[in-house]
Amino acid sequence: MTLANSQIFKTDLGPLNPVWAELILGVVLFGITFLILAKGVLPKIKRTLEQREDAIDGGTDRADDLRAEAAGIREQYEAELAEARHEAARIRSKAVEEGSAAIAAARAEGSAERDAILAAGTAKIADERAAAERELNADVDAWAHALAARIVGEPVGADRA
Repeated sequence: MTLANSQIFKTDLGPLNPVWAELILGVVLFGITFLILAKGVLPKIKRTLEQREDAIDGGTDRADDLRAEAAGIREQYEAELAEARHEAARIRSKAVEEGSAAIAAARAEGSAERDAILAAGTAKIADERAAAERELNADVDAWAHALAARIVGEPVGADRA
């Protein structure tokens, strides 16, 4: 190979003048590779991507469903809690009313008992006073005569006769 031959060779096979056999071989190999990829590998990749997308979307849907279910359960719990609070308030109110009624009944019973004791005491005092007055009235007459007799120095009234 001489320098002249190499010069010729380069001009004959430049980038714009490719070797047709290599070009046809490249196109055939590219076509075979494309068919293998298009028929064998790419459908598997596409199927895997679809499964992943389905799993992600399905996971998102399941997560949304779980969130909705959790929100429903929370609302139900809050409603039950509010109802329990209302029930507790109603029970407290009822207990306050019953307590007030019991206190009022005890006060009324105490007042009635006090009035009965006062009435019984007043009646007993009146009876004892009347008995004491009867006793004293009987004795007062005698004492008045005796005192008058001492002051006067001689018997007075019924003792005179």
